[in-house]
Amino acid sequence: MGLFKKNPFGHYIILKKWLIRIFGVLTHRRYRGFNELQIEGSEIIKNLPDTNVLFVSNHQTYFADVTAMFHVFNASLSGRVDSIKNIGYIWQPKLNIYYVAAKETMRAGLLARIMSYAGAITVERTWRSKGQEVKREVNPNDTENIGLALDDGWVITFPQGTTKPFKPIRKGTAHIIKNHKPIVIPIVIDGFRRSFDKKGLRIKKRGILQTFQIKEPLEIDYENESIEEIVSKLEYAIEQHPSFLKVIPAEEIQAMEDLNEQRRWGY
Repeated sequence: MGLFKKNPFGHYIILKKWLIRIFGVLTHRRYRGFNELQIEGSEIIKNLPDTNVLFVSNHQTYFADVTAMFHVFNASLSGRVDSIKNIGYIWQPKLNIYYVAAKETMRAGLLARIMSYAGAITVERTWRSKGQEVKREVNPNDTENIGLALDDGWVITFPQGTTKPFKPIRKGTAHIIKNHKPIVIPIVIDGFRRSFDKKGLRIKKRGILQTFQIKEPLEIDYENESIEEIVSKLEYAIEQHPSFLKVIPAEEIQAMEDLNEQRRWGY
């Protein structure tokens, strides 16, 4: 690998590698120490192709979710099964992993800008900006960049576009799936909302069991399934379809709402 080699977005590969190494070492104990990350299905990761893989997940914090994915993916590729034991896996990380993030989030402070260099594909929200409801057209450059990242490697996206649970899936993800025909891997996480602050930077509570389930690739008829059908399939796959609310106790739903309000006014 050349010292000055760049990825398709103009980022120096060697700098990205060192950022992932440093952040990996600094964050490891957040998932194996202060709290415990229970992983299921990581054997799926090792059998995936090197490019055109889209991971879709529910979302609980700005940064802790995607950081955990970098840990789990690299540990799995290093031969660990459902474990991130022994941080050595981070020394030679997979460098063509990208994640979709709101542009305003990744511009909010120096740390966010540094983390952006590690693989963020920044997009403009079409429905919300600076805490206000908006309605604007999708920026074609955003979808083009996601396609570019899929051509180069793996992409992580949170199709609800918010850390609040059971919010609608954004149709843009379904359009990307129709257009680029990636392998779609659902991920379901839990416990991050309780153990971290909203940004996912500060440990709020220790001793929390965090769960991380990787599911089998979705079966999608790229040519014949409608956008609405793909959206529905994604909602069920990441367990965010409204029907799941019927089997969650009312007091647990209320607790989630109360926690969201606390997190909202805390930042």
